[in-house]
Amino acid sequence: MTSGEHFFNTLRQQITRRWFFQDCGMKLGAMAMAALLRESLGPAAAQAAAVSTDPMAPRQPQFPAKAKRVIYLFQAGAPSHLELFDRKPELEKFDGKLPPPELLQGYRAAFITPNSKLLGPRFKFAKHGQSGAEISELLTNLADVVDDIAIIKSMKTDAFNHAPGQIMMNTGTQQFGRPSMGSWVTYGLGSESQDLPGYVVFSTGHKGTSGGASNWGSGFLPTSFQGVPFRGQGDPVLYLSNPTGVDNRTQRDTLDAIKALNQQRLDLVGDPEIATRINSFELAFRMQGVTPEVMDLTRESPQTLAMYGAEPGKSNYANACLLARRLIEKGVRFVQIFHEAWDHHGGLTSGLKSVCGETERASAALVKDLKQRGLLDDTLVIWGGEFGRTPMVQGADGRDHHPNCFSMWLAGGGIKPGMTLGASDDFGFNVTEDPVHVHDLHATILHLLGFDHKKLTYRFQGRDFRLTDVHGEVVKKLLA
Repeated sequence: MTSGEHFFNTLRQQITRRWFFQDCGMKLGAMAMAALLRESLGPAAAQAAAVSTDPMAPRQPQFPAKAKRVIYLFQAGAPSHLELFDRKPELEKFDGKLPPPELLQGYRAAFITPNSKLLGPRFKFAKHGQSGAEISELLTNLADVVDDIAIIKSMKTDAFNHAPGQIMMNTGTQQFGRPSMGSWVTYGLGSESQDLPGYVVFSTGHKGTSGGASNWGSGFLPTSFQGVPFRGQGDPVLYLSNPTGVDNRTQRDTLDAIKALNQQRLDLVGDPEIATRINSFELAFRMQGVTPEVMDLTRESPQTLAMYGAEPGKSNYANACLLARRLIEKGVRFVQIFHEAWDHHGGLTSGLKSVCGETERASAALVKDLKQRGLLDDTLVIWGGEFGRTPMVQGADGRDHHPNCFSMWLAGGGIKPGMTLGASDDFGFNVTEDPVHVHDLHATILHLLGFDHKKLTYRFQGRDFRLTDVHGEVVKKLLA
């Protein structure tokens, strides 16, 4: 080493030490205090320390929770409550007649006019189970688990078009850019899996959702909490496998070099998105070893595959439901399946037969499977779309969008089983009993997960935001 190189090396070391003690002296004290607190406070402080370095580290809720995880079966496109859950004999009686003028006063629809005639239900209903819940003949498998679910007939929303309706159901607002419910849940609870994302998303319908990635985005929350789309065929996540010529040792060395560079920048500027980047690279490396096994449905018994109607190697709703169960068993906090196939402006009768054939068996099987494995008690299952359908006809055999009244069902995770909540008028047009707004649903879901929805907040642009905005009440009648 020349004298010049030695001089500059010495100078750089002195500057570095001088800067460190001048600018970081207080931080050294804080680090020492944190270490003492960890020793004195035990696991709680250790958990806090882990969270500071890993945004997805498991965290305790605000109060004891009934549910630890969520599987959300999102039926995008808006299922018709009038053909599935909300039997209306009067609507059948007035089939082909104009609705009462007072019913439509001030009403806005997406496509139809007030001159549209009423359309009677296309399918029969029957009572099932000890609860006597009345559901459609299309839901033959759900009838077997009807005493394990709670049906809400009185849902309401503010949106009457698909993209804003889907975004509202998933983020609590019709505006783009807000965190999704799955992101809020993982922000509040972290994840119990070190080798898989905390929030996994499947899309199994005939097309993508109208709301796009905003339905599972993290908005202004750190991107660690956004949903990670999984595929049903090939690599679960694009580019998960190493390219030809790259082995695990080369991959590990490359990641270590990238991590060192990112860590230098993180230490300098403290940007949480850099921490997210570091964690995402490390998670992706661990996923390479774990994900193929988790996604391998051939490990399931023939009986389980038959119960779901799952077919290993294919990409469909049934496989996604079974994979959801496998993922939550591995500690994934929130799994969401989007099935965009319910938008029946025409061909309602044949369309409902088709989509129920694609989804109904697997949805019921998921409830049954979770129950027999002892997972239903602390796993919340949600089924529903963004809004309902009009009692008035569109075209020859279709229904328009309808925000005033629609149906959903929930199971497990502290939900009171075998109950039906709410009611609508004779035409299924307006809620008449126990209204449940989207904000109320969100408040109830967070309550079951151990959170006061008014206190799970994130400060952004000078304001404390929350999933329920400034609305929402817990629906106590739904609680077990």
